[in-house]
Amino acid sequence: MSAKLRVGFLGVGWIGRHRMEAMVNTGAIEVAALADPHPESRAAALTLAADAATVDSIDELLTQDLDGLVIASPSALHAEQSIRALEAGMAVFCQKPLGRTAAEVRQVVEAARTADRLLGVDLSYRQTAGMQAIRALIDGGELGRIFAADLTFHNAYGPDKGWFYDPARSGGGCVMDLGVHLVDLGLWALGWPAVQDVQAQLIHDGAPLADPSSNCEDYAVATITTAGGAVLRIACSWRLPAGKEAVIAADFYGTDGAAALRNVDGSFYAMDALRMHGTRAEPLADRQDDWGGRAAADWARRLADGKRFDPETERLVDVAGVLDRIYGR
Repeated sequence: MSAKLRVGFLGVGWIGRHRMEAMVNTGAIEVAALADPHPESRAAALTLAADAATVDSIDELLTQDLDGLVIASPSALHAEQSIRALEAGMAVFCQKPLGRTAAEVRQVVEAARTADRLLGVDLSYRQTAGMQAIRALIDGGELGRIFAADLTFHNAYGPDKGWFYDPARSGGGCVMDLGVHLVDLGLWALGWPAVQDVQAQLIHDGAPLADPSSNCEDYAVATITTAGGAVLRIACSWRLPAGKEAVIAADFYGTDGAAALRNVDGSFYAMDALRMHGTRAEPLADRQDDWGGRAAADWARRLADGKRFDPETERLVDVAGVLDRIYGR
């Protein structure tokens, strides 16, 4: 049996540990080293990987003879840290967003191409059984021509770390945090159509946001028109009084029917997938689908299989380009 690949983890808060557990459970990798500024996070991570070396920084991680690095640090650091790891010969799996702008994302993708290393980003809603079933319906033409999609992510809370609210460090507010999932999901589901037009309204504290470089939006609506004429409406928010923890939905309307992914009772994880015919709806997938760590596990397996740069990674630049247009950049 071949030796497991050595993977390091930069940032082992709740999300980082969850992705670590998903990767470890594949049996494809071992946690060789980890770094996090918070002692309680390091201690919790060591319960999953007791033999991992603990270090203080990415500088030390880059000296640990690693095959890959998993990055779950603040957004402002993602691009630089990813590039450093790729240039050191490591594959990278990064928490979203990969960069604050399309220019940053493009730099990371080019670094992965130059190094010929696997690059993954935790855009995990694609991995739900429901969205896989919906994508299959769309690809198979069973919904006819998709002419519209409504994609929503409202979070009744909001981030608990201050850097999220500083556009210089986060790159933006709820669009960067939640809308990135929606833009990615909509374009992926439709097979990556060219984007013709983007119009957006950004709200901060109940009023139009005049300067996205000075404050972060907490409510946003965007309309994306594709070259084929399909219209995607994106809505996302932080701290919306939604009456539940979250409202998450992706509805796709075609000339021969519709399909939707919708969260159950405010859950961030339980999802119903439906196929709709007029006033009738039928289920497409099991709402108990355990999908949260699936993108991380898939990256670990692909890394173990020897996969290197994937040209599909270039789609990350397309998504970041739409976000730039939403922000007027």
